Amino acid sequence: MRKLWLLFAQSTTVALAVLFIVALFKPDLLRWQATPANLTIQQAHAPAAGAMPGESFAPAAQKVIPAVVNVFTQQKVRGEAHPALQDPIFRYFFGDRLDSRPRQASNLGSGVIVSPNGFILTNQHVVEAADEIQIALADGKTLPARVVGADPETDLAVLKIDAINLPAITFAQPDSLKVGDWVLAVGNPFGVGQTVTAGIVSALGRTHLGINTFENFIQTDAAINPGNSGGALVDASGSLVGVNSAIYSRTGGSQGIGFAIPVSIARQVMEQIIKSGSVTRGWVGIEVQDLTPELAESFSLKARTGALIAGVLKGGPADTAGIRPGDILVAVNDGRVSDSASLLNLIAALKPGDTAKLTVARKQQMLALPVSVGRRPMQRAVAEEDAP
Repeated sequence: MRKLWLLFAQSTTVALAVLFIVALFKPDLLRWQATPANLTIQQAHAPAAGAMPGESFAPAAQKVIPAVVNVFTQQKVRGEAHPALQDPIFRYFFGDRLDSRPRQASNLGSGVIVSPNGFILTNQHVVEAADEIQIALADGKTLPARVVGADPETDLAVLKIDAINLPAITFAQPDSLKVGDWVLAVGNPFGVGQTVTAGIVSALGRTHLGINTFENFIQTDAAINPGNSGGALVDASGSLVGVNSAIYSRTGGSQGIGFAIPVSIARQVMEQIIKSGSVTRGWVGIEVQDLTPELAESFSLKARTGALIAGVLKGGPADTAGIRPGDILVAVNDGRVSDSASLLNLIAALKPGDTAKLTVARKQQMLALPVSVGRRPMQRAVAEEDAP
């Protein structure tokens, strides 16, 4: 009995010693947990396209930097003569010719090379009223540029320089961008030189900002500052998704709310300008306003979508078609009207000379009226509000 007890004690001691050694050097062997029966873990099979925490954007930046240029403009400004010029003694020494000497106002912005033969896309406000435009390429070379055409209603312009074999940017697929995607803003903020900033897409389809007539902005928190206007907003692969256009700021610097014109609009405008020097849009001669819940209730409308026709131009296409003030415009051809901004875009997309079907609600009835589309008159101001 004593031998058995001694054998048991020795075996226990050895087991405890082995357990101690395992716990000291291999603690993972002693860990076990029961998996809850109701817990299902979803594991991604591949990383999300574009970005992962800690990933470098260097390849995308290296791809787009050569295609982004700096735009320098000068405008001759004739202002009032300095009071000192009225002094007879001053005039005796410096002459009357100083009265009419023009002053130079300089401006800077950014642009994107869109073709190897020298076409450059930028903002209209960057080159507006410029007497001289200089383009500084990424390699430091400077060339004069001329304006091919501009579209104040989208704040876009196309420039041309005499050069070939330029590094043109790659266009992303339209509507490929999603909220939360990584983007890079490339430009020349404050004239310090070409700069790359990163952020995400905060929102899509921003309207009613009062920046342009036609608005469908990409909102991003990538730092966009004065001088970035006309520069490139690219995705994580370095493809163009937008043209940097404006910022929301109380101080003049970036506060994390920047706006870019989507590549779908930029490309459409650019191609029309290069082809004909201007942009042609449809027009039917109506004045509209957003349909508020109160107006929808007063018109006994179930759906609170559409636009209220507040006025009709006498003798215009809509007037000829029988559209009246007070009608609720709910559709243009197959496109549903959600508000006045969407209606403006739908009408503008029509081809002048074609016949469009405008569906209106009038006294609890739906009427489909054929309208002969006219050509939208040219607008003078960038953000001027006008009737579709």
